[in-house]
Amino acid sequence: MSTNITAKQVNELRQKTGSGMMDCKKALVESNGDFEKAIDILRKKGQKVSASRSDRKTSEGVVVYRLNDENSKGFILSFTCETDFVAKNEDFLNLANAIIDISRDMDATSLDQILSFELNGQSVEQSIIDLVGKIGEKIEISDYKALSGEKIVPYIHAGNKLGVLVSLKNVTNLDYTSIGKDVAMQIASMNPIALDSDGVDQSIVEKEIEIGKEQALKEGKPEHIVEKIAQGKLQKFLKDNTLLNQQFVKDNSVTIKNYLSSFSSDLTIESFIRISIG
Repeated sequence: MSTNITAKQVNELRQKTGSGMMDCKKALVESNGDFEKAIDILRKKGQKVSASRSDRKTSEGVVVYRLNDENSKGFILSFTCETDFVAKNEDFLNLANAIIDISRDMDATSLDQILSFELNGQSVEQSIIDLVGKIGEKIEISDYKALSGEKIVPYIHAGNKLGVLVSLKNVTNLDYTSIGKDVAMQIASMNPIALDSDGVDQSIVEKEIEIGKEQALKEGKPEHIVEKIAQGKLQKFLKDNTLLNQQFVKDNSVTIKNYLSSFSSDLTIESFIRISIG
């Protein structure tokens, strides 16, 4: 140990920054014992690590959510890293939960807004950079979304790598939490592209028709019925890939629309969000 830097100083810096003992010692030596300069050195180290790993893929991590007190608004984000080991790290998980907490408290509308929020005296962005410096992996908020509605029901799939928020309408006198969870599990499992056919982007519709035509021609179908065959394939695609028209995974004899109607003719899904990692 340097004669100018004590073990107590190193430990204090470690407690404040969460950085490793050797990193703290080196920062204090470099700063000649100046605590604030040492913190800046450690932060710059985090920035250097972040820059050097900017091209790395973050295919591990956690999806976390929060609801407001009325369950009328939900917030969900994916906090990602490079390895499963870090995804289970306590500091990583604590920061993920702190970020989603402040996102809800500040009613965040965008990722850029979240990164600028103050967390423990510094920005969320700087907090992430500091953790990168401590852990040595690329860490980032990969996705963030908010959802409003009459009642929001959340669902996190096993492993915390996939999360869903569902907005239900006309839920009076219904066990909307149980119904919403069933629908959310459907979304997690079947990954619908839209609520119904009206919500499907026209470019997807055109692409599916083109694929249907090509398949029909390759199968030797007469040209005058190719369009009709393609439209039939499109309807099959929309049935399989839009939530209300999908077969309910718990009971294939009914669609999600039928399932909702079994509780109330007024019960509807307004919208949904699905976020996954990997």
